[in-house]
Amino acid sequence: MSEINTIIGQRIRNYRKLLGLSQESLASLSDNHPTYIGCLERGEKNPTLNSLEKICDALQIPISQLFAKIGSHESSLSDDIPLRCYEIICSKSIKEQEELFRILLAVERFGEESGKGNNGNSTNIGSSGNNGKNKENE
Repeated sequence: MSEINTIIGQRIRNYRKLLGLSQESLASLSDNHPTYIGCLERGEKNPTLNSLEKICDALQIPISQLFAKIGSHESSLSDDIPLRCYEIICSKSIKEQEELFRILLAVERFGEESGKGNNGNSTNIGSSGNNGKNKENE
C-alpha cells in the first residue's frame, strides 16, 4: 500500500464524513461503485484522475485540495508533525476545527506570557546540556 494512496484515501473519507455522506452516497454522486470508494479510502487502489475529479466534484472541493502538502518534502507523513497536525485538523468538522484553533491560540498566548517572565527570552531546556542557561549568565 502506497503512502500517497493512504493519505488521499483518508482525505476522501474525511471530506465525505464532513458532508455526512455514506460511501454509497458518495459512490452514487460520483458515478463510482461503493466498493471502489471503500478501497480508495483504505488506500488499497490507485485512483484514476477521472475518478478523483468526479469524487472531488461530489465532495465540492478542488482536486488540488486532496494533494495539498503532499510530496514537497523528503520526510514521510509519520515524521512530519505539522503535516500530521494538518491531517488531523482536516478530519474534523468546522466546529471542531474552530475549537482546535482556539486551543492553539491559547497555547501560543501562554507561551508568550511565560516568555515574559524571563526577560522575553525563551529557554530551550536541555538543548545545550546547561538546563537552559546561557553561558553569559553563568
